Amino acid sequence: MDRPMIKQRIKRIRTDMSKADMDTIIILSDANRRYLSGYTGEDGIYDETAGLLVITQTDLILAADPRYDTQAANEAALYRVVCYREKIEKDLCITLNSLNASKVGIEFERLTHHMFMRIQKEALDQGLDMEFVAADDILKDFRMEKDDQEIAAVKAALEIAETSFLQFRKKIVPGMTEKAAAWCLEKKMRYNGADTLSFPVIAASGENSALPHAIPGNRQFRSGEPLLFDFGVRLNGYCSDTTRTLVLGEPDTTFKEAYDILFNAQDLAVRAIQPGISADKIDKTARDYIDSTRFKGRFGHSLGHGVGIAIHEAPRLSTRDKTILNPGMVVTVEPGIYLPGWGGIRLENMVLVTDSGAEVLNTMGYDDYILDNG
Repeated sequence: MDRPMIKQRIKRIRTDMSKADMDTIIILSDANRRYLSGYTGEDGIYDETAGLLVITQTDLILAADPRYDTQAANEAALYRVVCYREKIEKDLCITLNSLNASKVGIEFERLTHHMFMRIQKEALDQGLDMEFVAADDILKDFRMEKDDQEIAAVKAALEIAETSFLQFRKKIVPGMTEKAAAWCLEKKMRYNGADTLSFPVIAASGENSALPHAIPGNRQFRSGEPLLFDFGVRLNGYCSDTTRTLVLGEPDTTFKEAYDILFNAQDLAVRAIQPGISADKIDKTARDYIDSTRFKGRFGHSLGHGVGIAIHEAPRLSTRDKTILNPGMVVTVEPGIYLPGWGGIRLENMVLVTDSGAEVLNTMGYDDYILDNG
């Protein structure tokens, strides 16, 4: 990762630390760790860590266990790598003591209560006089506004995803199972250059498509019913996220009506996006339009979310998010209509907030939702 860019991000976090009266901050999440250091190590299950950053106004330390020390040294050139060989809480407290840390901000959203209690106990056992405080407020919005390199990375990830989907849709036939479809699309994305997936592919058919986060199963595709695909790739650390809903053969009147409504709702929301407007108003624009139709109340989730190093990050296009949109933010706009027993339709594009409004990053249109492969 570009070293000057990392330096600039470190400068920003140090400024935020000073404003919050923190002399030290501990970074634990994959996304923020990578964003502030270039280190690509990823955590395992919730109570495992690939390392943590310790940042002060003068020191940059990346602490990792022996599995990651070489990788950390290669990727995080601005940081001094400390390899902990005993309990992480013990070596962390030794490090904090050596830095004369007094008010330590911790990324609590990534820290289990059990681990925090161990850190606190170790600090007491070592006789350290430190105050631990939450650093989440200064981190939650830290990655929202993307620079040119980040935007280019998102676009590159999106290009692979869309190219793969256009190839995949030619393979869709009646009788194909959701599992087989998900695997086919995943293979296409990996073959076309994805480092990995942003999230497991969602391939849902018929009544299963009424579940926004359906898990692909053995249900076979049938003509005339909704086929919902939610997919994305990660490339060079950045994610893409897109949803398309298709149909084999002639759709019924419900499909056509709901599809047109969602197309208009998404268009209205995208047109409403501009710097200075709050995120909740974009959600309201789409939701009010859908609720003005016979499908009132059938759009249950938020309209969208930020995308970057993490697949879900700030801001949220949600009724509860008052974040003011600024140029450089990348969000999804994904209205849906879900009818239990019939199915669901979701249309999702990625959108960049610009100086004058919004730029849709997707190049795939919506007109060709009818498949005649069978």
